[in-house]
Amino acid sequence: MIYVQDKRITLPDGRTLAYADNGNTSSLDVILYLHGPFNVGDASRLSLVLQSKNVHLVCPSLPGWGRSSPVTYSTHYASSVVSDLCTLLNHLHPERSNLKLHICAHSFGCIAAQILYGASYVLFPYGRCIAGLILLDPVSPPHCHRNYWRFLSWQSYFLTGPPSRLFPFNITTILAKLAIEGKLQSPATAESFVRRSLLSMSVGGCETEELTEWKEQNGITDEQYERVVVRNAVYSVASTWQGFLEIPQIYHSGWGGFCPHLLDDEHSKPPVTILTSNGDSGYAYAGMGSWLVGKYKNATLRMVEGRSNLSLLLCLDNVWREALS
Repeated sequence: MIYVQDKRITLPDGRTLAYADNGNTSSLDVILYLHGPFNVGDASRLSLVLQSKNVHLVCPSLPGWGRSSPVTYSTHYASSVVSDLCTLLNHLHPERSNLKLHICAHSFGCIAAQILYGASYVLFPYGRCIAGLILLDPVSPPHCHRNYWRFLSWQSYFLTGPPSRLFPFNITTILAKLAIEGKLQSPATAESFVRRSLLSMSVGGCETEELTEWKEQNGITDEQYERVVVRNAVYSVASTWQGFLEIPQIYHSGWGGFCPHLLDDEHSKPPVTILTSNGDSGYAYAGMGSWLVGKYKNATLRMVEGRSNLSLLLCLDNVWREALS
């Protein structure tokens, strides 16, 4: 297929959902990737593993990020995201027979991914097609995980932890926006912010022989990866900051009642794989990941050595190799 970034569809309620896709659009193996904060749906890079598996990679921009419209009410995030992504999948793959849907998400995107995994099959009929759920550095549902705040970085603690619930009028997020919006006006001004806040590096530092070989095979360098992250960060808030401003409300929205340990046997059949780090600030990621593994009925935890984004992608490729075999 000819790659086109930022395709758009009009949703039933009149809002817009932007997305990108890549690979074989007729494939019965569909990967739905849901991004984290300061990112957009970007399917420009299809790894060698995914190319060899002949998949269709679908990457929507979540509500309020990039060119996707915000949800009408953040308290209704669960029902909105289920409806939005059901509409997208029905647009791309209206025939569900024999379809295998692999949901993969990173960080904040894991909220939407877990909501879809546990959604009613009446509201999300593609739920019966789910072949697996892969969560990268996931967040846990705070309404189920009482001590969630202990596993937040200090930035996330003020953005989504107890202070976000204590201070009225969403003041912590508004102050954070004022502090960083000037840094995300262009790629030139965004570089330092991205390196400090979005790139969990080790990049350019010590790396394993396996990672070096993987980078060479996939034709990717640290610098190229950083440029993509910077570009997407700037683009994610170029039209609206609503996605960022609603992070606390969405995180504490109740997720449509989702709790991993309350899922029935049928919803729990698709395997859940959690990838997280054991290096540097990995304590926070590993803490939530370990909690989630203990609550899902069919989950495994994979620890990624070090704290490099590319190491995480290498580990993800190994998971895809197994999941799509």
